Amino acid sequence: MEWTDIILFSLGGRPVLLVDLVSSLLGLTCVFLAGRNSKYNFWVGYLYTASLFFLFWNRSLYASLLLQPISLSINVMGHWRWTHPKESERSSEDGNKLKVSMLSWRQRGFTMAAILLVALVWGWVMKALFPTNPAPYLDCCVTVLILTAQLLSALKKWDCWVAWLLVNITQLILHIRVGNVFMPIVSALYLVNGLWSLASWWKLYKKNG
Repeated sequence: MEWTDIILFSLGGRPVLLVDLVSSLLGLTCVFLAGRNSKYNFWVGYLYTASLFFLFWNRSLYASLLLQPISLSINVMGHWRWTHPKESERSSEDGNKLKVSMLSWRQRGFTMAAILLVALVWGWVMKALFPTNPAPYLDCCVTVLILTAQLLSALKKWDCWVAWLLVNITQLILHIRVGNVFMPIVSALYLVNGLWSLASWWKLYKKNG
């Protein structure tokens, strides 16, 4: 038996795997630290990316599986950006930190259009390549939203938390559709943290504005 098949306990009549618990704890720790403007979220993020690779492999969510190498690259880039800001990007509270900024409305409109277009095209491709995927379009939508949220977070844009909230809601639907019981609970905790972080980063933005 592989470690990704180890069952810890049952919840609602469905098994909760070890990989589910490990991924959940790492993910919650990562977003908790990010919401509190801590650079250490990236160190946890490296482990989180690795655990998600095994989780998505176990669930046959191939679009999300293919996301992980890209996710790792964004994590590395964000780690560098947060700890090596340019002169004009430095936080007023700590010159060694990247300050929180925001997208313009034009940038937000372009981002939303790009997310929908890429998700539709990618979903069509994944449906053709991996017919066993139980929810190809929803899987790809989550994938594109996560990439967008991670990129905005790496750039320390306040808007990343809006994207993360959309990710949490979409993931909640996806996990329910594929039969996960434990992960929807975790997604709800992500929602709570996302709302708190949205307000927290807004305060940081106003201080640096």
